[in-house]
Amino acid sequence: MSRIKEDPGLFPPLPADTEIPEGTDRRAFLIRSAVIGAAAVMTGCNMSKEEQAQRAASEAATPPPAAAAKKALGAAMSDDLDVVARSKGPVMTILEEFYKVGPGPSSSHTIGPMRITYDFYQRCTQLPADQLAKATGLKVHLYGSLSATGKGHGTERAALAGLLGKEPASIDPAFLEEMVAKPEQSYPLKLGDKTFNLTLADIVYDSPTGEFPHPNTMTCKLMGGEQPVYELEYYSPGGGFYEWKGYTPPKKGAPKYPYATMKELRQHAETNKLSIAQVIMANELAVSGKSESDINAFLDKIASAMLATVKAGLSAKDDVLPGPIKLHSKAAAVFARSKEKKYESDRAIAQVSAFALAASEENARGHLVITAPTGGSAGVMPAVVYALVEGPRKIPMDKVREGLLAGAAIGYLCKHNATLSGAEGGCQSEIGVASAMSAAFLAQVYDSPPLVTENAAESALEHHLGMTCDPVAGYVQVPCIERCAFGAVKAWVAALIATNEIASRHRVDLDTTIETLAETGRDMSNKYKETSEGGLAANLVLC
Repeated sequence: MSRIKEDPGLFPPLPADTEIPEGTDRRAFLIRSAVIGAAAVMTGCNMSKEEQAQRAASEAATPPPAAAAKKALGAAMSDDLDVVARSKGPVMTILEEFYKVGPGPSSSHTIGPMRITYDFYQRCTQLPADQLAKATGLKVHLYGSLSATGKGHGTERAALAGLLGKEPASIDPAFLEEMVAKPEQSYPLKLGDKTFNLTLADIVYDSPTGEFPHPNTMTCKLMGGEQPVYELEYYSPGGGFYEWKGYTPPKKGAPKYPYATMKELRQHAETNKLSIAQVIMANELAVSGKSESDINAFLDKIASAMLATVKAGLSAKDDVLPGPIKLHSKAAAVFARSKEKKYESDRAIAQVSAFALAASEENARGHLVITAPTGGSAGVMPAVVYALVEGPRKIPMDKVREGLLAGAAIGYLCKHNATLSGAEGGCQSEIGVASAMSAAFLAQVYDSPPLVTENAAESALEHHLGMTCDPVAGYVQVPCIERCAFGAVKAWVAALIATNEIASRHRVDLDTTIETLAETGRDMSNKYKETSEGGLAANLVLC
């Protein structure tokens, strides 16, 4: 080492006037320059400083995080899908699209399919009388991941309920539970002058493998004998979102602060001396056209629903969750133990875990939950909200709204530049994103500056990278329920670190981590993406 220090010519620096090429990451350029220079010395290669700089620029050149991330996922999805096309512009998602109330256990396999078949039912009611006169029944075909794990997600019950005119936000979970108890039950549906009797047999689990536009593809058909009178192909890309073949997104207003990356979002906030929550509220007003009072009322409804799911889950005492796993609930037991004086030092972690278990167990029961961002991760953010509202801090509702706005910003970016679907990106896209959103929620509630909010979200997401989606027996229970508890605790740890470190020294930015999320999802084997063909689902033997 001493000899190297004495020889300044051994690793010569770049020329002083070397400029960082436009569109090239500065850090990557400098690192590649150093590596290339060192390699040239060690191998005896004669390379001028200009050649060194040119090669470094070539190797460091990368597309923006948004483009790189969506290219990674686009390889597995049709470029015709709106969920792919939207990544080419600014974030346009609004709160009512993102936070949804609906029955568990899955946003992509339960809420999405119910919204899809409800949409198809509404379309059928608008068909001409002569077309309806030819109809003899309805059929739904499930493909890909919907077919592979739909049984455990209750997809057939959700799809049938939608055909019968039921909506996720208002359906009584008891209606879905009745379908479990009476699988042969028929339900009348009136279309025009005709009444059809529909059963669960009208929901067909079709091929789980094939070349589909999206891993969660389904077709809805109004049948006239053996041939469809009217049919439409749909896709459920996660988070309760859906679209159909030929989908054109609705017209929206232009965002006041357009952004497609966290870097752009934070620049808007810092330049205008706003918090992340304030930037998102300004965009929500512009894009949705709603008033601030209407937006706040919606946020209050979502917060109240989150609190209600935790309370309901805590009230269930050691019941057995639906399905073949015979898993006992544990939220109430963990919460009760946390209140004992001898465990006082563990209370904070134990109670956050109990709150997450409670909401996630409600999801497993098929009860109403909130997509934040998905059903499988529906225990993470409600746990954080409940701990802050019902715990010692007793934060007011205006702070909860700010937290939900900041959390939505992180979810928007992950949806825009990667995915929220376990069928596309594994569980890192569900629990990981939920944890990142919750960390941002906490940082915003603590009135942290934008960079600290970004750092908190980044840390939480970073430490979920690579997490697979391998639900045992296709049910959102093992390992899903406990993962919500770990996601909530990690969110709190991420927020604590971010609010106590020197923010400028945080070495990883959120855009890079989201890009990595997308690339990891692309590289992950399909058997680890909500197919129950690998991981715990393949190795755990149920007795």
